[in-house]
Amino acid sequence: MDFYPLYNSLRIALFSSVIVFFTGIFFASCVSKLPRIVKGFIDVFLTLPLVLPPTVCGYFLLLVFGLESPIGELLDGYGFRFVMTWYGGILAASVVAFPLMYRTARGAFEAFDVTLKEAGMTLGLSNTYIFWHVKMPYCKQGIIAGIVLAFARALGEYGATSMLIGYTPGRTATISTTVYQMWRTNNEKEAFIWVMINLAISMVVLLAVNLLERKRT
Repeated sequence: MDFYPLYNSLRIALFSSVIVFFTGIFFASCVSKLPRIVKGFIDVFLTLPLVLPPTVCGYFLLLVFGLESPIGELLDGYGFRFVMTWYGGILAASVVAFPLMYRTARGAFEAFDVTLKEAGMTLGLSNTYIFWHVKMPYCKQGIIAGIVLAFARALGEYGATSMLIGYTPGRTATISTTVYQMWRTNNEKEAFIWVMINLAISMVVLLAVNLLERKRT
């Protein structure tokens, strides 16, 4: 049995989780400070991948980064492409997982007690120090929930991934695309094995988070 889909899915999920962690925190922190009307418009744009079908997200990614698009041609000229490559899966997974990290982080930041920030400023602490040493620890439960949800979403991503990188054994195959390919070729046994592997990983991740939160409590 070839375990490349497991390795590829895990590295795509890990890389995309790192990306959405920092981008999600950045946008959540910025948007949470904006006026309500402006926040509403930006929020719609940033959370759109959450409600769009993943295949539609993949289609838009092909329009932007496909080899026939200006951006795709420019990147291809430098020997870099997102189409039919494993790191294209990172882009697809990051797009669909980003709203989960962003929404949970924004909710946590909006619940932050601003008097703690004001107290830190009176002590001469910088905004950067207050953000990482006061605000982030205060909002850690929302941040942890967001990154776990983003990782689980990236791990199980299929629609946008299949549109952008397809299925190539040993190159772009992921657990989700392998399940579909095994089912399509009537290999029910191997498809079921990959489903169980994905289910086991997801359960272990969620169980670990629950144990960590219980320990902190």
